[in-house]
Amino acid sequence: MAEDTQEVPQLALVAVIGFNGHVFSGLKVHPDKEHLIYPLGCTVIIKSLKSGRQTFLHGHTNNVSCISVSKSGRYIASGQVTFMGFKADVIIWDYEKKEIYARLMLHKARVEDLSFSPNDKYLVSLGGQDDGSGTLRVWELDLPNRKIRPTECQTGQLKRIVKCLEIPDDDNYFYCGTTSGDILKVNLKTRLLNSCGPVKQKFSKGVNTLKVLKTGDILVGSGDGMLSLCSGGNFKTIKSVQLEGGVTSVTLRGDGQQFYVGTEAAQIYNLGYTDFKPELIATNHNSAVKDVAFPFATSELFATCSQNDIRVWHTETSKELLRITVPNITCNALGFVQDGRSIFSAWNDGKIRVFTPESGKLRLIIHNAHSMGVTAIAATNDCKRIVSGGGEGQVRVWEIFQNSYRLIETMKEHKATVNCIKIKSNDKECVTASSDGACIIWDLVRFVRNQMVLSNTLFSVVCYHPEEFQIITSGTDRKIGYWEVYDGSAIRELEGSLSGAINGMHISEDGKYFVTGGDDKLLKLWHYSDGEVTHVGIGHSGSITNVRICPNSRYIVSTSADGAILRWRYPQTS
Repeated sequence: MAEDTQEVPQLALVAVIGFNGHVFSGLKVHPDKEHLIYPLGCTVIIKSLKSGRQTFLHGHTNNVSCISVSKSGRYIASGQVTFMGFKADVIIWDYEKKEIYARLMLHKARVEDLSFSPNDKYLVSLGGQDDGSGTLRVWELDLPNRKIRPTECQTGQLKRIVKCLEIPDDDNYFYCGTTSGDILKVNLKTRLLNSCGPVKQKFSKGVNTLKVLKTGDILVGSGDGMLSLCSGGNFKTIKSVQLEGGVTSVTLRGDGQQFYVGTEAAQIYNLGYTDFKPELIATNHNSAVKDVAFPFATSELFATCSQNDIRVWHTETSKELLRITVPNITCNALGFVQDGRSIFSAWNDGKIRVFTPESGKLRLIIHNAHSMGVTAIAATNDCKRIVSGGGEGQVRVWEIFQNSYRLIETMKEHKATVNCIKIKSNDKECVTASSDGACIIWDLVRFVRNQMVLSNTLFSVVCYHPEEFQIITSGTDRKIGYWEVYDGSAIRELEGSLSGAINGMHISEDGKYFVTGGDDKLLKLWHYSDGEVTHVGIGHSGSITNVRICPNSRYIVSTSADGAILRWRYPQTS
């Protein structure tokens, strides 16, 4: 068994859709003005602003918590979070070589922020919050004695928790954004608060980020998603714009004629100083992605679903083509009807919703499809029926018309959630995988059970081999089972993972290979007949929730619990 991933060739990561929008100051423009740098999980991504091509810096063992770029652009520094009591690494990267220059291991639990000195000689790192006292200190470097000496800033009776700092080029004052929504202006030499006290204008849900422009004006990003351009003299708002999600990062391109803004909703915007109009340049789900699906026989686009929405993506460019929003409800599963005219979807409010893929218009809704949420769904190849599974364990078959539907049959054998449904190519049989430890092969003509496969696991996924004589299953026991469709007998069992449940599985169209992903965060490509891992994909920071090989076998798309979507090059296999 090729379980040891060290010995196995790695899958090439082509593109990542995602951005850790909650990371403060997580977005940076490189001094060359051509590249955007930002974190996704434990990866640092360098994205070309011209071509959109991404480069990935792998080295952290947990989520990246902060990023800094040196003034010359020669170095990138990134810090991470880890568990209490464990070392949290700071990595300095060589920008040209795109490799680790140095690894610093002094902090524990979390690196809060990083900053390079203007001459590239020093890097200052700030550890995680030890106390909530909200003290403000200026530190002097005593280089001969290798010491740094602090001086407390005198804020009098004023008590504030500071979220961000910004020092203009003249070094006379510095500005502090606070959780209370006001801005403090402190004299850098006297360490005294500006005589007028905190700036009177309050920013809703706190000031998360500040940037001083060459003009002296200040960009203020607040927790309510408002980006404001304020006058440096009196802090009056000159312009403002509402964005989706609280603003967490603002970074300038060049002198600030253009800037990029990151938000908690995993959105990245590009704005110009003069027009101040936001252009959305990157977006993603900001909670767990539940499912991924390609239309029949085409790899041009694919759909994913999550809490609040379904999104359709262009495969090659990773651009969002369509967003279908259903607020405060989670879409558990989705697929394209074979004729390409509909997207069918399963939701946790117990409804099945059918949309048109071009406009996202709601075509049909089946109310009360399942009493404990719709958890799995599939459509027949003749485009006339939908088979659904629910949290209560029922499997239901629906006939779908132009604007209406009819419940044909309810099959009640499962005792727990139905997690996956696959339909045979002739539409006369389907297989369902459930948390009750059973996979049932159903007759879709007589609506009776043909066979049942039992195992000591919560089955999460099942696939027909393209020849349809066998099925493969997986779930919480980390095993991959091969079974005979005819009589339900076990053929073989593989150790799918050493450390976590398998949540997603998909077989290539020729049946020679299949791919799995799960809680160990590894994407694995297997040879079907040999039962050996041929390639492994390392890049996810959260549990992999689902995987798909695209119809032309050029790419594998994997989704994860942290909202990321990764596209891998499908290897040239013999």
